Amino acid sequence: MRIVVVGDTLLDVDVAGTSDRLSPDAPVPVVDVTTDDRRAGGAGLVATMLVRDGHDVTLVTVLGDDSRAQELRDLLPDVTVVAGPSGAPTPVKTRVRVVDHALVRIDEGCATPPVPEATDAMTAALDDADAIVVADYGRGVAAAPALREALARVAEHTPVVWDPHPKGAAPVPGITVATPNAAEARRFTDVEGHGVPVATVPVATVPFATVPFATVAFATVAAAALVEQWGVGAVAVTLGDRGALLADDRSDSRFVPAPSVTAGDPCGAGDRLAAGVAVALAGGADVPDAVAAGVVAASEYLAAGGVTALFADDGPAPLRVPGADRDALRTVHEVRSAGGTVVATGGCFDLLHAGHARTLSAARALGDCLVVCLNSDSSVRALKGPERPIMTQDDRVELLLALDCVDAVVVFDEHTPDEALRRFRPDVWAKGGDYTASELPEAATLAEWGGHVVTVPFHPGRSTTRLAAALEHVG
Repeated sequence: MRIVVVGDTLLDVDVAGTSDRLSPDAPVPVVDVTTDDRRAGGAGLVATMLVRDGHDVTLVTVLGDDSRAQELRDLLPDVTVVAGPSGAPTPVKTRVRVVDHALVRIDEGCATPPVPEATDAMTAALDDADAIVVADYGRGVAAAPALREALARVAEHTPVVWDPHPKGAAPVPGITVATPNAAEARRFTDVEGHGVPVATVPVATVPFATVPFATVAFATVAAAALVEQWGVGAVAVTLGDRGALLADDRSDSRFVPAPSVTAGDPCGAGDRLAAGVAVALAGGADVPDAVAAGVVAASEYLAAGGVTALFADDGPAPLRVPGADRDALRTVHEVRSAGGTVVATGGCFDLLHAGHARTLSAARALGDCLVVCLNSDSSVRALKGPERPIMTQDDRVELLLALDCVDAVVVFDEHTPDEALRRFRPDVWAKGGDYTASELPEAATLAEWGGHVVTVPFHPGRSTTRLAAALEHVG
C-alpha cells in the first residue's frame, strides 16, 4: 500500500538505566544510564510503524533548521519525507526510566509554534495515496489552511483517518473516520454540559460487563455528537484496552471490543490503531471492519511490549494468536516470573464439547496457567481430511479463550506441536486419553528441558467426529 502520513514530527528519546542511590545534592535518585534510544515520534512514529509493516510510506510534515531535524531524517531512512519549514526548533521529548518505572519526562522546544505554511510539494504528496493518516500532535501541521484544503479534496476519493489532538485542529469535514480517545472526545464535546445525563443514556447491544456502562454511554453520545459536529463519515472513540465505540453518519453505533491482552507501555498505541485502520481501509475493508482491525493492531502492539518491542530487531518474534491476539510468551513469562507452573495441552478442538471442557479444566488445575497448542486449519485438513475443520481456527481460538481455564492459545501449522512447545517450554504437557504418559509423542520433546507429561481423565462417548456425524444426520 502507498500510505501518506500527515502531521507533526518530534524526536523521542528513551533513556533507561538503574538506580540504587540518592544524589548527595538533593533527595533524588541517581540514574546510571544503560541505554539511550532515539526515534522519530508523533507522525514520524506512525510512518515508522507503517514502513516496518512493508508499506510505501510518505511523511508530510514540517522540520526545523537544526541538527535534530537532520537526526530525524536519518531516523527515517525508508520513509519518503516531504517537509516544509517549521520556523521553530525541533521538539524533543525525553523519557527517563529506571527498570520498568517512568521517572521523569523532559520536554525541549515543545511550546506551541505558529501554524506553518504548507508548501506545494506537501499538498501534492497527498495525490495517488491508497490511504492517508493525519497524526495531529497539536503543533500546527493539521491546521495549515492549504493542507486542509488539499485533504478535503483528496478525502472525496481516498480513505482518510484522522487521529486528533486536544490542542490541535478539528478534522476536515468529509474524512472517513476520526479516532479520538475518550479524553480527547471530552475535550472536543460538552456532552454532560448539554444536559445529557450520561448514566441514563441507552446503549444498544453492548454485552460486555467488563466495560463500565457510564464509559460506554459517554463514548456513544460523544461519538455521535462528533460525527455531526465535524461532518465526518464516522468517529471511533477509543477506550484504551477495552476497545472502541464507533458511530457513523447513518446514526449507527457499535462497540468494538479489544482482545484480552496484558497491556504494555501505552506510548504509541493510538498511533498503531490509526495506522491499522488506514491499512484496512486501503485494502477495501468497510469502516467497522477497519476499526476492528485497528483495535486488534493496537492490542497486538501493547501485548508485544509497545514501542520498545517495535524497535527490537533481535530475538524470536512473539507467538501470535490469529484473531484473538493473545501473546502466549508474555503470559508464560509473567507466570514464570512469579514462580508459577506453566501447563500446555493441544489438539484440534473442532466443535468444542463437554469432553474438551473437562479435559482443559483438569489440565489447568495442574499449574498456574494453561496454554493450548491449536492445530491450524491446514494442519487439521492434513490430519482429518478436506472436510475438516468444521470451524475456522479464528473461531476455535475465540471459543477456547472464552473458557476461564484457558490463559493463552498458540496456533501451529505442523502435524505436531513440538516446535511450538520448544518456543515456550512448558513445565507440564497434559493430554486426555486412555494411554500412559510415556506413550505420548510429546514426552521426548518435554524431556529436552526437564518437563513432565501427565494424562488427565478421559471421558468416553464424547468426540468431535461423532458429534459432527450426528449434526450431519440431523441436517
